[in-house]
Amino acid sequence: MQQIEITHGEFQIFQKIIYNEIGIDLTNDKKQLVQSRLLKQMIKYSLKSYSEYLRLVQINMKEKTEMLNLITTNETFFFREINHYEFFQNRILPNHPHNQKFRVWSAASSVGAEAYSTAMLLDEHFTRDHWEVVGTDINTDVIEKARIALYPESWSNKVPEKLRKKYCLKGKGKFEGKFMVENALKKNINFYVKNLLSPINDIGTFDLIFLRNVLIYFDKRTKQIVLDNVIANLKPNGYLYISHTENLNTLNTQNLEQTSSAIYQKKDKMVNQ
Repeated sequence: MQQIEITHGEFQIFQKIIYNEIGIDLTNDKKQLVQSRLLKQMIKYSLKSYSEYLRLVQINMKEKTEMLNLITTNETFFFREINHYEFFQNRILPNHPHNQKFRVWSAASSVGAEAYSTAMLLDEHFTRDHWEVVGTDINTDVIEKARIALYPESWSNKVPEKLRKKYCLKGKGKFEGKFMVENALKKNINFYVKNLLSPINDIGTFDLIFLRNVLIYFDKRTKQIVLDNVIANLKPNGYLYISHTENLNTLNTQNLEQTSSAIYQKKDKMVNQ
C-alpha cells in the first residue's frame, strides 16, 4: 500500500483542529495513528501530502466530519467491564421503583454495544414501557451502525447465553457470520450525534450514565467541561460509570460520591441542605 509520511508541522495542525472541534488532546505519540487512519483518504483523493488533505478538510465540512470519524473510531464490545453490569443488576435495579421509567444514557456509544448490553438487562427487569436507553456519539458513522445493530457473530460471545438466545438473531444468507439485535428491543433505544463539549439539553435526565473510555482522551480543562455537561443530565441519586482505566481525582466532583470502582452517585441536594 502507498505510504505518505505526515510531517510534524502537519500533525500539529491536525492536533489543533481535532482539539478545537471535539476536545480530544492528541499527544505527539499519536502521529502514526493519525497518519495510518487518514491514509485511505489520501489515496482516495490522490493527494501527495497531508497539507493538501488539510486544505480539503478546511474548505469541505463533509470531509472534516469524515476525518473526525476516522480519528474517533474506538474498540468496543458487549458487556465490557462485566462487574459494572453486575453492580447494575444487583445494586441499582432492585432499588428502582417499578412505576418509574428507568432511563440510561450511553454518552459515547460508539456502534451501540454498550447501549444494547444495558437494554437487555433493563428488558429482563422491567416491562418495555418502563425503560429507555439513549446513545450518543460525535462520530456520525458509528451512530448509523448503532441504529442498524448488525454485528460480527464473534461479538455475541460476550453476551450471557440466556440473553444471547433471546435478543441476538443469527444472520443467514448474505448476513452469514453476523447477528442482529432483536427489533423489538431496538424500539426503546434512540441514537443521536452529540458533542459532549456542549451542554445537551434535549435528551432529558437519566438514572444511569455511561461515560466510559471518554475522559482519557481529554486534557484536564476539557475533562471538567465534559464531566459538568454530562452530570447536568444525571438525576439526583443517579449513577455515573467511568472506565476502570480512568479516574476523577483531579476534577471538581463535589456533587459526586464514589460508591464502587469507577462508579459514582450524584448526591441529592435536598438531602444535603
